[in-house]
Amino acid sequence: MMKTPAYWYRGLSDQAPLKEIMLRPLSAVYQWFSKLHRSSFKPYKADIPVICVGNLVSGGSGKTPTAIALLQLIKSHDAEKKVYFLTRGYGGIRKGPLLVDPSDHIYREVGDEALLLANHAPVIVAADRAKGAKFAKEQGADIIIMDDGLQNPGLEKDLKIVVINGEMGFGNQRTIPAGPLREPLDKGLDEADMFVLIGEDMRDTLSILPKDKPMLKGNVQLSNSLPLKTDTAYLAFAGMGYPEKFFNFLRDELKLNIIKTKSFPDHHTYRRDELIDLHNDAQKLEARLITTAKDMARLPLLSEITEDFDLDVANIQIAFDNPSPFIEQLERITAGKKDDDDAS
Repeated sequence: MMKTPAYWYRGLSDQAPLKEIMLRPLSAVYQWFSKLHRSSFKPYKADIPVICVGNLVSGGSGKTPTAIALLQLIKSHDAEKKVYFLTRGYGGIRKGPLLVDPSDHIYREVGDEALLLANHAPVIVAADRAKGAKFAKEQGADIIIMDDGLQNPGLEKDLKIVVINGEMGFGNQRTIPAGPLREPLDKGLDEADMFVLIGEDMRDTLSILPKDKPMLKGNVQLSNSLPLKTDTAYLAFAGMGYPEKFFNFLRDELKLNIIKTKSFPDHHTYRRDELIDLHNDAQKLEARLITTAKDMARLPLLSEITEDFDLDVANIQIAFDNPSPFIEQLERITAGKKDDDDAS
């Protein structure tokens, strides 16, 4: 896994570095192959509503905690609905479709995100999303929340939600590899049904979003049962597409004393020697280690490394200012599926 290039999230008024300029022709090639790939699929239309929570940029923007927050909104609106998560199981070797069992499966099989989601609702891992949707229906699902897969052509989505991290925005607005975009920005914005903006809009992203489409404003909150200590020194580490957003959250929102940070590639599988190095660095600094719940799922068994491994986990959740726009969309797509059933 590669680390996110710094120029992907340069300021739009900053001069583009030579590397970015040289990669722009490859971005055009990437777009051509992506378009060709999608045109070869006829998407499967599920019998139940499919809500896709995705993003337009490569790397994490908060899709998984947003998917969990939307699950909670659905359950508060209609507790009887059986909601299943559907995910590719990125980082795992199992192709599925299979129902995740957190007591049996490990992240090397189903990926870290699947294990996190399974703490909240049943999770189907499927490389083939159409097969995964069919399997979810067979298991008794009434609604599917698809974590990622906005650009996946195999399954028709009834509600396409684009998650935007306010600190990241759409970066330099270039497609891979010259920038972080998975598809051209105008295309992604046009095909989205609604948007979720997480945190403060630090890159003026709101100004380019379609004004006629609904949006949720979300904030990141700590969900730990025990509060983290602001008078403790921390060495923070994370393996994600844009780890700075996690480090900034710890500093700016939680007011923690972060004296050192260590970044790893997205979905990094931690080795025993890397954990020992982190432990030793923290010991020298008289600090505790802190990381994300997703990273925690990819760590070796800590008791086998050292008995005094001081590690805190920042469990985060998304809270929405006003959930009404989502509930309205949920009722719309649910009614649409019912009309389809009545017509058939």
